[in-house]
Amino acid sequence: MSDIAIGFTGLFSLFSLIALRVPIGIALIMVSFAGIWAVIGVEVALSSLGIIPYNFAANWTLSSVPLFLFLGFICYHTQLTQGMFKAARAWLAGVPGGLAIASIFGSAGFAAVSGSSIACSAAMGRIAVPEMMRYKYDPGLATGTVAVAGTIGALIPPSIIMILYGVIAQTSVSQLFLGGIAAGLITMAGYVLVVWIRVKLNPDLAHDVKEKVPTQEKIRSLQDTWPIFLIMSGIFGGLFAGIFTPNEAGAVGASLACIVALVKGQMTWSAFKSSVLETLVTTSALLIIAVGASMLTRFLVFSGAGDYISELILSFNASDLLIILGLVLIYLALGMFLEPIGAMLLTLPIILPVIESTQYSLIWFGVILTKLLEVGMITPPVGMNVFVIKSVVGNLVTTSAIFKGILWFLAMDLLIVLLLIAVPDIIMYLPNLVGGR
Repeated sequence: MSDIAIGFTGLFSLFSLIALRVPIGIALIMVSFAGIWAVIGVEVALSSLGIIPYNFAANWTLSSVPLFLFLGFICYHTQLTQGMFKAARAWLAGVPGGLAIASIFGSAGFAAVSGSSIACSAAMGRIAVPEMMRYKYDPGLATGTVAVAGTIGALIPPSIIMILYGVIAQTSVSQLFLGGIAAGLITMAGYVLVVWIRVKLNPDLAHDVKEKVPTQEKIRSLQDTWPIFLIMSGIFGGLFAGIFTPNEAGAVGASLACIVALVKGQMTWSAFKSSVLETLVTTSALLIIAVGASMLTRFLVFSGAGDYISELILSFNASDLLIILGLVLIYLALGMFLEPIGAMLLTLPIILPVIESTQYSLIWFGVILTKLLEVGMITPPVGMNVFVIKSVVGNLVTTSAIFKGILWFLAMDLLIVLLLIAVPDIIMYLPNLVGGR
């Protein structure tokens, strides 16, 4: 059997193991180890098993991953984000679908300190869904809004997906963060527009607070938003001013969150312990998948299968736009069955050489990829955010009702992806502006 044939056999085995529900990190490591053994020999395979994990984990940029995760978990367990929803609720009283729109703004605020789509959905699901159900919102609209709003968490920096992409693609994480701001804000505006249009067309979907909220109460509601704005200012101010790196920004943000929680009297031993444990578990899972992806990259290089697939794609002489649209379809399909980080790390070894051969920037593609992966978080049958919301609401709303509630938002997501592809400068404006200084 030729080396390329071994490479394709390995890829087929990998997808078979994933289909059998073998954890993706374990599947990646098993197939890559066996493939390197078959192509070069057992000594190189054993050596790769020792060297590749160390070289990958020793990347200094990765130290920001547990720091930003810890920051998000601290904010979640100490309920520092509740003020964002309450303030948005006060200011949007009387607006059609005001509570649903408030949950979108609250999710955007949580996204700015979390970087995790799932954490964002879980936090806002506990805060916003019961409030909307109390005012007799349509269950599909209430749960669907919070499920999709959670996807903003991976677009507005800090973003765990962007950090990992930056490490794999060897691009600037700060530039990716800057590009993600525009994509996140456009996504937020698109979701708000969907809620407003739906409630305008069918007022029975949302029974909002009718009484007018006094101006003094609106102003008072802003007092509870200072923790998030302080943490955001500390992270973004220092990061984009060049005072510290993304790694240091994670440390600053996590420290600020702990200090703020202590000052507000919301830091308990239970909250701190849960935050630390969840950070350790999540970081370990991410690193196992990432190490497996690094080994897969080495296997594909040794076998020549990666170059063969890249050259095969380019041999069609398709335009750069058609290549991107083809990748959009691939990632939308993968998102239906794989979790985002696994789908990204599984495909990047093959996709990155293709992107580098086009006119598109790796920074731009990283933001587009993040958006596509987050669409996968709400598409059936494996829409992770949908199941997170389901776990929060229990038997109050069926899973099918939640999936039905996200359909309008899914259509908006596809329009946003097409807009970002048609006008790349939307993403690249801030990276080019800051990078050009």
